[in-house]
Amino acid sequence: MLGSTKHCIVTLVERKIGYLIIGKLRNRTVAEFNRVASQLINSAPVPIHTITADNGTEFQGYKLFEAATTARFFFATPHHSWERGTNKNTNGLIRQYLPKRTSLARLSQANCNRIAGRRPRGS
Repeated sequence: MLGSTKHCIVTLVERKIGYLIIGKLRNRTVAEFNRVASQLINSAPVPIHTITADNGTEFQGYKLFEAATTARFFFATPHHSWERGTNKNTNGLIRQYLPKRTSLARLSQANCNRIAGRRPRGS
């Protein structure tokens, strides 16, 4: 998740093909994450099979999320950021569009979709 205030974004990357989903969240609650991420994954043009997340509190409702989507949740070992390398790298690339301390309050889902479409992809 990126954003230091109430508003934030969640980035989900399908690792094998590099498909990126960016979702705008109003807050970091379990309910908001499940609502937005489920909606984005269920409407994705490619199947999203797995999500590897850190141990943030917003992911505590992962069982409800799994029931609402076809994706399975996996958690990285604490302090093992290399287990989420693709996501960490992607977040760094997104920072060129949304630098630290940028207010995300006015960011729309349409803007998130544009950023996801512009993100450079490795081959």
